[in-house]
Amino acid sequence: MLLAISIAALMQFAAYYWRSILAGVAAQPISAEVLSAVSVDHGMLNGRDFQVVAKLYELTPNLQKKSSGIGLVSAYFHVIHTIGRLASGRMAGLANWAERERLLCVRYAAVQVDRRLQSNLALAAAIRSC
Repeated sequence: MLLAISIAALMQFAAYYWRSILAGVAAQPISAEVLSAVSVDHGMLNGRDFQVVAKLYELTPNLQKKSSGIGLVSAYFHVIHTIGRLASGRMAGLANWAERERLLCVRYAAVQVDRRLQSNLALAAAIRSC
């Protein structure tokens, strides 16, 4: 019984830790280049932009060896999207929470695209200076 409770507490801690990392990265600013590439209205992302940002992430080359992906975030987005669709019209609070989480996933992916672009530009500048 103690082992089961410990495993459940450890899993809950891991989920909260992962969510805090996700929120921390998503809180970073997104460059105007990424926002214009996504073609968002008034410079504001929303939950519907995830597929566009994910496709842009796939199209952005990864020239660095160490890079974090968006695979787990994509899976989380799809789970949250399903929850939001099921809750829309029935449970407004849950639907609003799901939309906030979807926006968090979109912002995380956009920051990752921005990081890739910036690291690629820095690497290209370093190659040119040689």
